[in-house]
Amino acid sequence: MHDLPTHARGNAPLRHALLIHGAGAGGWEWNLWREVLHARGFVTVAPDLQPAAGGLAATSLDDYRDQVHAALAGLPRPCALIGASLGGLLAMLCADRADALVLINPLPPAPWAAQLPSREWPDLVPWRRDARLASTRRAMPDADEAAALYALRRWRDESGPVLRQAYAGVEAPAPAGPVLCIASERDQGVAARTTAQFAHALGATLWRYPHSSHVGPLLGRDAAGTAVAVADWLSAR
Repeated sequence: MHDLPTHARGNAPLRHALLIHGAGAGGWEWNLWREVLHARGFVTVAPDLQPAAGGLAATSLDDYRDQVHAALAGLPRPCALIGASLGGLLAMLCADRADALVLINPLPPAPWAAQLPSREWPDLVPWRRDARLASTRRAMPDADEAAALYALRRWRDESGPVLRQAYAGVEAPAPAGPVLCIASERDQGVAARTTAQFAHALGATLWRYPHSSHVGPLLGRDAAGTAVAVADWLSAR
């Protein structure tokens, strides 16, 4: 069942999805989406990306990509791959293993990665240690107090090498299947215009959200509505 030929997969409903979180987060950031998708008949998996044996400072983008590949191998086809931020880049790197992609404010591959703001990343990015309610609220202006507190208690440290690789730009093949890109106009990390340019180059469907932050589509006040819309888009594939 995992290796149905393309013509057989084309007649099967798309009802499985792998959800890949962004940097400094975890599978928890998909909790609301999973409820929505489950209510719409989807089976979802939202793993926590794991550090390499040597710890986060020794973790590479390939380590995370291998985990996404392994998770996809456990899903029946056809399946969707949904990624947010860093998870969006990982989804693009694994697009050959999925039948539809949903990319939410994705860190873009080369050459669009050159448009990302210049950042210096230590080997261990201490987002967990440095997490504060005030900075979490600033990062989530479109979320309510409960969502900000929920995220504050769950941010994790991240791998500097992974982020350095992502920001330097990596090559990603163009997906063969349908792609939906979501761009938040209030995203301070990945400009909506960058996502729009990337989506245009792919021939992807583009949805722009004028009042949404970088994590807003997952954790903001309109997250449930966004998840419903994505479920409908996937069901129509």
